[in-house]
Amino acid sequence: MKSMDRRRFIRNSVAGASLALASSQALTAVTRMSGGPEKGRGNVIRRPLGKTGIELPVVSMGVMRADNPALVRAALEAGMKHLDTAHGYQEGNNETMLGEVLRDYPRDGFVISTKIPPAPKETFLATLDQSLKRLRMDYVDILYVHGLTDPADVLAGPTLDALQSARRAGKTRHIGVSTHRNEAEVIRAAVRSSVYDVILTSVNFKQDHYPDVRNAIAEAASAGIGIVAMKTMAGAFHDRERTKPVNCKAALKWVLQDTNITTAIPGITTFDQLSENAAVNAGITMTEEEKASLLPGKSEGGLYCPGCAGCSDRCSRRLPVPDIMRAYMYTYGYRDARKGRDLLASLNIPADPCSLCQDCTVGCPRRFDVRGRIGDIARLASVPEEFLI
Repeated sequence: MKSMDRRRFIRNSVAGASLALASSQALTAVTRMSGGPEKGRGNVIRRPLGKTGIELPVVSMGVMRADNPALVRAALEAGMKHLDTAHGYQEGNNETMLGEVLRDYPRDGFVISTKIPPAPKETFLATLDQSLKRLRMDYVDILYVHGLTDPADVLAGPTLDALQSARRAGKTRHIGVSTHRNEAEVIRAAVRSSVYDVILTSVNFKQDHYPDVRNAIAEAASAGIGIVAMKTMAGAFHDRERTKPVNCKAALKWVLQDTNITTAIPGITTFDQLSENAAVNAGITMTEEEKASLLPGKSEGGLYCPGCAGCSDRCSRRLPVPDIMRAYMYTYGYRDARKGRDLLASLNIPADPCSLCQDCTVGCPRRFDVRGRIGDIARLASVPEEFLI
């Protein structure tokens, strides 16, 4: 066993032992809030997922950073029947953990989605087979091609062929696309394709381009496409030091005011987060205090980059600045240095990429110190594997 595997096993074993008691107490609190695993589900707000025939609670579980099986079980008992994962999360361990948990549940008792990056058809389908093996399933409910930002990629023949082949083979019920930026254009391309059933898109109160995103979502909903929201917490903190938290409950309710959005998939890693998010399933009306709590997010730069991409054209080295800023958010907002480093590796960012520039030509509408943040996050490339947890 690799040293990192041993370290992770020990960490998870200790955490699992300490959380076993907490989980039963937290689950009691969650089910008491919702009225119980069965009775409480009548209080959960549900919306149809486009024309798929699936109905989901307005808040689902993003499993990306979760590694505690008891937390997933508690989410299911609280009525969060939709679980979202991806092939690359936790180097595949996220899907494996879900497979272990879900074998104890009837297949029609949950809705699961996974995501695979664009690849040649044979590679894409082989990757799907690996995901299904980890999940111990014959099919997923939703299969997304992951992380597209260019409308041309959304409409690319090989991508559409791979997705449709997976659906014809019965390895997924529905197909979709996920996007972290340039959302409105990606959504409109998906509508033009007449192929996609579901779109997973970033939506949050910090998006300066939100009006256009909302209009695109409405167009997709009119075409019968189901909409799932991510990045609803906008980085979860306004500052790197994590002293100014975003009011996550308010941020989630804010997104769900748009009735064209079926469900949101906030990342859940603790029982406290589960209780808070599950409460939104019973009521999305915002208080005046909740509305006010989000106002500073419009003036403070925070950790969330809306991905306007204007900065990339100003960078003399043509660095993918929005993607680097996303790695920064993963590292300092989510405290997931591994995911931040993995994203940087996929971008082939050189060490200290700004060192050759005397003056930075990049300007940011949110007043991010772009050069400082790039220099800061690029250091992850030199951090030994065993120090990333």
